[in-house]
Amino acid sequence: MSSQEDVLPVGTLNPSAQQAAQSHDLHRNLTWKDAFWVTSGVPAGVLFTIGGVSATVGQPAWFIWILAILVGFAQCFTYAEISGLYPHKSGGASIYGALGWVRYSKFVAPVSVWCNWIAWSPMLALGTSLAAGYMLSCLFPADSVINSWQLTLLDMGFISKGLTLRINSTFILATIFLLITFKLQHSGAAAAAKTQRILGIASLTPLVVVALVPLITGDMPSTNFLPLLPLTHDASGASVMGSWNAAGISTAMGAMFLACWSTFGFETAVCYTREFKNPQKDTFKAIFSSGLLCLFMFIAVPIAFQGELGLTGMLAPSIVDGSGVGATMAKFVGGGAVVFNVIVVMLVLSILLIVMTSMMGSSRTLYQASVDGWLPKYLSHVNEHGAPTRAMWTDLIFNLFLLLMSSYMAILSISNVCYMIFVFLNLQSGWIHRLDRADWPRPYKCKNWLLALGALCGFFDLAMVGAGANFLGENTLRNGLIATFLIVPVFVYRHYVQDKGRFPESMRQDMELPHARAGILPYLALAAGVAVVWIAAELTVIG
Repeated sequence: MSSQEDVLPVGTLNPSAQQAAQSHDLHRNLTWKDAFWVTSGVPAGVLFTIGGVSATVGQPAWFIWILAILVGFAQCFTYAEISGLYPHKSGGASIYGALGWVRYSKFVAPVSVWCNWIAWSPMLALGTSLAAGYMLSCLFPADSVINSWQLTLLDMGFISKGLTLRINSTFILATIFLLITFKLQHSGAAAAAKTQRILGIASLTPLVVVALVPLITGDMPSTNFLPLLPLTHDASGASVMGSWNAAGISTAMGAMFLACWSTFGFETAVCYTREFKNPQKDTFKAIFSSGLLCLFMFIAVPIAFQGELGLTGMLAPSIVDGSGVGATMAKFVGGGAVVFNVIVVMLVLSILLIVMTSMMGSSRTLYQASVDGWLPKYLSHVNEHGAPTRAMWTDLIFNLFLLLMSSYMAILSISNVCYMIFVFLNLQSGWIHRLDRADWPRPYKCKNWLLALGALCGFFDLAMVGAGANFLGENTLRNGLIATFLIVPVFVYRHYVQDKGRFPESMRQDMELPHARAGILPYLALAAGVAVVWIAAELTVIG
């Protein structure tokens, strides 16, 4: 357990760091509308996993999407409350959640922050690679040299079967996209938000059209949704309808694990609390409005796709890997070659939008984690525009490495294990804060039943991790847990080497806690969480 003596006096801080902190800081020039447009890229996440969810569970995929976004929406009320406790901080929900845990364990708190960053940062590589794939498939035939050449650098089969490091056209074009998004954000959040607004309107249009056209025309036969039976395979490996036995329930949990990765993402709206003009009001408005947008998009778009294509169409390889989504969306609106190209361009814009969302959110998580004493000091720097440039460069370099990997699904699955662990810890921090900081002012205070529901959702999310992770590849759960605990040596270096075992002075007020009323409950929650993951993994049946 931490103590008040764990706080590092101002005089022991690095002088150059003090000078930087005094000369540059994040700027308060955003409104909740800016944050809404920044997070409007989140619905594009459906393009990454819509085929994968159907390939995992089959016909019930549309219901899985509905359940996933309802769980995500229920959780946002806890995030809104805890973020209101710290209007002077940036970095998102994990930063606020970590402060609930820090009095009970110095090591659990940074795990929450780290897992959030590990979950969001790879979106840069995933998004730019998918956008590059759309462009290359639009401009060149699939069997052309530019689409088929590859230079293999390293075999990484010890992590995931068939995984390699390689350079190809997708890597080169994705790197260009990544550098463009970096440049757009170099002038600060306010300037980036204006770009996000333009991209948001352009990129959400095809998703809205695709969602509404089948609903308006009514061309969605009920046989594309029913019977509500999970997918299984016969002796020859062909896909057939299964039943709700242990294997069927397991496949549904695997699909849910994948869908949650996309649907939970609008929590990034609270990353900008420190940059809101009026954080007391803007924080809740930002996450609630973003949640309503995602609630519509993550229900309507999967229903439209499945209603139009049916199970057979959803299991087409080009839908499962995402490469054929653009052509399919063009067919929805009855377009020819011109419409197809317009749709592809708008899809690329929508994906670049979520890439910008990810870079803005994840870089601020790194920045605030450094300011708070979780990550190395060099990350706690912003330029004259209030942009955390060193954190952005760290994101950029990390994702250039990820872009070299041949399997982006391996990246997604490992990062999602980390993400669900962050979500669990953060939802439990809601009631920890309520017990320990009952007298702190709360601009928004959610109902007790919503706080309790959020805590229960955290355990539900961990069940998805235990049961569903390995559906995305052998040893995914193991690899995700290894990635989770990579923070330990990083935190040990920062806290015990750089800071001599004491937190920065800026953490003093945030850590003040006369009475730790939660007692042993946080430890019991951790033990229960471990038990849920283990039991779910033991009971899972993967055919």
